[in-house]
Amino acid sequence: METTPSPETVEELHAGFQNLRDEVGKVIVGQDDIIRHLFVSMICRGHVLLVGVPGLAKTLLIQTVSDAIELPFSRIQFTPDLMPSDITGTEIIEEDAATGRRQFRFVKGPVFASVVLADEINRTPPKTQAALLEAMQEHRVTAAGQTFPLPEPFFVLATQNPIEQEGTYPLPEAQLDRFMFNLWLDYPTFDQEVDIVRKTTSAARPDKKHVMTGTDIQRFQSLVRHIPVADNVIEYAVRLVNKTRPAGEMAPGFVKDYLSYGAGPRASQYMILGAKASAALDGRLTPSIEDVNQIAVPVLRHRIVPNFNAEADGVTGVEIITRMLETSI
Repeated sequence: METTPSPETVEELHAGFQNLRDEVGKVIVGQDDIIRHLFVSMICRGHVLLVGVPGLAKTLLIQTVSDAIELPFSRIQFTPDLMPSDITGTEIIEEDAATGRRQFRFVKGPVFASVVLADEINRTPPKTQAALLEAMQEHRVTAAGQTFPLPEPFFVLATQNPIEQEGTYPLPEAQLDRFMFNLWLDYPTFDQEVDIVRKTTSAARPDKKHVMTGTDIQRFQSLVRHIPVADNVIEYAVRLVNKTRPAGEMAPGFVKDYLSYGAGPRASQYMILGAKASAALDGRLTPSIEDVNQIAVPVLRHRIVPNFNAEADGVTGVEIITRMLETSI
């Protein structure tokens, strides 16, 4: 399914996103940037790690987006006793009533959905985390020597609670790298919270409808891949990622002082894919350096590792990325 970039196809994506944002806005108050980044990741065939304190409607947000796009939705509540087969599926023995013969049959797990919410992914052991991350990377599940493709489009949103760290298993950097974006969900403003309370404590329910289909998402994914990018934009993105590597020649002094490790090539790829998608959402046929800058923080935040000096000086990863962007302009 190939979609060639043209003013008409880009305008279709632009209009589709406006409809999606309006539909999600019936349920979710504010969070415009989060909604935009979720959709950007979806049409880039990426996945999102969403970090936020309890009660900020993380689950409701992704379920609302799934409903608006008319995609099968599945939620997996991660717990310390969750097994890999609880995610991917398991084999059961089934007896044929006619012949009496017994045979194994694979029962698909909750990962076989187009939108999968991995709730509190850091509460389950690494072995179970790896089962989901493999499915994210390969878009398929292997069981008993057979390979089962996952439905397309396939999108995983994993959540983490930044407050409670007791009894958690933080994702290793190599596994974090598989997420396109790391998004931080902040508290609503006073006026937004007033609106939230007003809407959620009344008997009124929004009239929800589907504004997009899975086929539309696949066409938009193809469109993003075919959008042209100027060489100077690609070089800027690669240069920006190279600056995060403290041992590299391009790294500024504050990066050498405050980072142990920088981002790998996957960050450069997601920078350009995200910039192309962001430009198309705004109705433009090709991305600019500004599009790269807009998504730099969520792409790089979980791919850089601040060292002890940064912790001692109270310097965060976001501050380092922001400073890099200021010196790159």
